[in-house]
Amino acid sequence: MSAAPLVGYSSSSSEDEDEAKAGAQARPGAGSCPRAQSPLPSQRLPVPDSVLHMFLGTEEGPEDDSAKHGGRVRTFPHERGNWATHVYVPYEAKEEFLDMLDMLLPRAQTYVPRLVRMEAFHLSLSQSVVLRHHWILPFVQALKDRMASFQGFFFIANRVKIYTNQEKTRTFVGLEVTSGHAQFLDLVSEVDRVMEEFDLTTFYQDPSFHISLAWCVGDARLQLEGQCLRDLQTIVDEFEDSEMVLRVHAEQVRCKSGHKFFSMPLK
Repeated sequence: MSAAPLVGYSSSSSEDEDEAKAGAQARPGAGSCPRAQSPLPSQRLPVPDSVLHMFLGTEEGPEDDSAKHGGRVRTFPHERGNWATHVYVPYEAKEEFLDMLDMLLPRAQTYVPRLVRMEAFHLSLSQSVVLRHHWILPFVQALKDRMASFQGFFFIANRVKIYTNQEKTRTFVGLEVTSGHAQFLDLVSEVDRVMEEFDLTTFYQDPSFHISLAWCVGDARLQLEGQCLRDLQTIVDEFEDSEMVLRVHAEQVRCKSGHKFFSMPLK
């Protein structure tokens, strides 16, 4: 069984802090007639050391040290003024869900000890894209306009599946949606229209909507598929009241851009 492509995750230190290079801006005065300039002196005057060293401590961007965030690597480089942006349906884990995860994770760790539990849970509706700061509010408003007519819906996520990101630098254990797929496709269709308006990357073709439970650095498909996957599915199938635990009501769409969160309730 081959791993499904990961939906909406990057290999970055934080999918919501990743930033890509912005387009080059036109140079001031480009296209104007050049003015006559005085000839430069043959030698430049020396610059004092106090001037040469006055900006050495200026911060140009966050340090991209993978050792500080579990070995994860940025998919695209940080650049000031760019905000990594992600659209998703949040999932608020109940106590019963966490109890089930407490059974799943130790079993999976017998096959891949470096697996780590996710800190929060969601279902992605977009890839991680980059917005310039002044486009964030217009982008969110466009999303709100698209989401205004959508009603909330129930979905079921009860099929254990192994995912990797596109670069295969991270592996995830997830619960795939088995009921409610059509409603998620409708949401993605509207999100994609907003992405196109802002000339951003749309979502994956034939996506596998899922809740990621745990992750690790590297490609761990060989260890997690096969017997491990069967063991995990058995735990889910036999978990008490699993049908109720894994039947979830989608009540809102959320957008995170950098450190900012924007919620769009579904009717």
